[in-house]
Amino acid sequence: MMQARIGPNAVLQLVGVLDRDLGRQARDRVFAGLRLPPPDSGMIPQAEAIAAHLALRAALPERADTLLAAAGEATASYILRHRIPAVARGLIRLLPARIGARVLARAIERHAWTFAGSGRFRVAGLSPLVFELHDNPLAQDGAACVWHAAVFRRLFERLVWRRVRVVETRCAGQGGDLCRFELHPD
Repeated sequence: MMQARIGPNAVLQLVGVLDRDLGRQARDRVFAGLRLPPPDSGMIPQAEAIAAHLALRAALPERADTLLAAAGEATASYILRHRIPAVARGLIRLLPARIGARVLARAIERHAWTFAGSGRFRVAGLSPLVFELHDNPLAQDGAACVWHAAVFRRLFERLVWRRVRVVETRCAGQGGDLCRFELHPD
């Protein structure tokens, strides 16, 4: 059976945030014993991303949400720079927000394999915009999915709305049947 894989930015951007905010020695203590992907890594086993997120929560429980949110924002920034062509970014920005949001949401849905791992992602509603992630591999340990929420927020703030709130209304990591994110433009 093939092992589920996830995009390396679920870990690489977290490494960068820890290096910047805490220093490399602290990062090495947090991830002691874990295999971290090299910067030029392709898709990684989702177990490695899960282990990195859990290690952070175990080592720095009081700062984990802030650090994971920063890593989510860095992931979205990477996606904007390297994965969404400039022409597509420009087009989405030119569209009325309602249409731009749908275009971006459908693009996220088509590329969900990069962040959902063994989970299943779908756009569940358009007004408000609702994302659902079933069997989210990163929903662990009783914690909310701040990394995912930050990725979604940054993408939509940069391309569709100047400000957007992403509210996780259900979370598998907190006992829910799935992770459900509602996006509300401010």
